[in-house]
Amino acid sequence: MRCDFIEVTIWSVVSLAVLFLMSKLMGNKQISQLNGFDYIVGISIGSIAAELASVQDVDKPLNNVLAILIYGVVAYAISVITAKSIAVRKIITGRPIVIMDNGEIFRKNLAKARIDMNEFLTLCREKGYFDISTIQTAFIEHDGKLSILPKSENRPVTPSDMQLSTENETVQTVVISDGHILRENLHITGHDSVWLLGELKKQNLEVQNVFIAFCSDSGKVSAYRMNKGNCEVDKFE
Repeated sequence: MRCDFIEVTIWSVVSLAVLFLMSKLMGNKQISQLNGFDYIVGISIGSIAAELASVQDVDKPLNNVLAILIYGVVAYAISVITAKSIAVRKIITGRPIVIMDNGEIFRKNLAKARIDMNEFLTLCREKGYFDISTIQTAFIEHDGKLSILPKSENRPVTPSDMQLSTENETVQTVVISDGHILRENLHITGHDSVWLLGELKKQNLEVQNVFIAFCSDSGKVSAYRMNKGNCEVDKFE
């Protein structure tokens, strides 16, 4: 029994090490959006690794390690080939399917994407388009997600549309969290507690009543009051 425990422990560590190496080899794609081939490779490698961890059911554990390595190398080779060949990329990764364009809905493309009209309308609503007359083009990406290009008159107005120049925005720094000043973060902004308290006083706020506050590079403090009660009106009832 002790020998079995040690053997299982060793092969479990080996399987984890091999999976880690394979994840590094195949890159971030395996842990983000998967196409059909990546999905098959992922579940196959996971299944083999699970069997390897339970060596009682495996006659030759090294064969499982070799299988994982082969799957990983093949997946890596396919990713290299698809990066260089458009034809192979279309076969392995797939290509977007146009569902709607310029007021026309393509029935054959709906069938090709394996969705019906109700599913398409649901996907549109999830994107915030309850009126499909505002859509110029809609297509299903290779990962199954819906992308929408709204008609020009329904797109948000941008500063460039109004010929306005703007400054690039940067990530704001959290300086207060749950009623406590984050002094290290505040120091990064180039300010101190006295300055922060003064900025809060301008907004008729005290530190203990602030749930979270941000400071921009320009020194603007955006504070959000803490409310420990419930919302009196449920807007979603």
